[in-house]
Amino acid sequence: MSEIKKYPVQVAEQHLYLHPFRCIYWQEHEALLIADLHLGKARHFRRSGIAVPLAVADANLDKLISVIWDFQPKRVLFLGDLFHSEFNRQWMEFCELLDQFSGVSFELIAGNHDILDPSFYEQAGLKVHLNGLQLKPFLLTHHPLEDFSGDEGYNLAGHIHPGVRLHGNGRQRLKLPCFFFGRHQGLLPAFGEFTGLATLPVGPDDAVFVIVEDEVVRMS
Repeated sequence: MSEIKKYPVQVAEQHLYLHPFRCIYWQEHEALLIADLHLGKARHFRRSGIAVPLAVADANLDKLISVIWDFQPKRVLFLGDLFHSEFNRQWMEFCELLDQFSGVSFELIAGNHDILDPSFYEQAGLKVHLNGLQLKPFLLTHHPLEDFSGDEGYNLAGHIHPGVRLHGNGRQRLKLPCFFFGRHQGLLPAFGEFTGLATLPVGPDDAVFVIVEDEVVRMS
């Protein structure tokens, strides 16, 4: 199997590597940035009677293990919506995964779906940031900041699950996840497999990197 390629970019004079598993490695801080895993979502829906394959849940954990082994980060920063909803068995599977990487600092920038009791995060050894995290030159949040001028740095966020729609010959249409970098803000795609996409308008100054199978491709 050929090695999965990472796409190097510079944002706010920092060196980032965009991974086709929908995450970013930040070289200067040796940090892995991951947004919107929505762990437990498949089991949540199955408990409600919707037959979502459990392979979806397993794929998310397998991808997480893969990128941690690949980059060997000192920190893993989850940009919100780590766990989808109420407690279910996948939380225990996630905690077992964290135990395999005791030398890594795992931190959560809380999102709207992160509703577990604080004791769960404490037992997992997760450091939780309730109001974002400033790591200059980046301001890391779950929701993109509104009316953000860039005075506090460059905002990297999740929540939106950004995607773009590509048009081919005839009536061909294809929607793909993407990394989206504007003038003052960047959006990470959702890491989770069962999350959906929100298509975004692309302006002339925006940089968009589309994920096509196991490759990151610059679109604009």
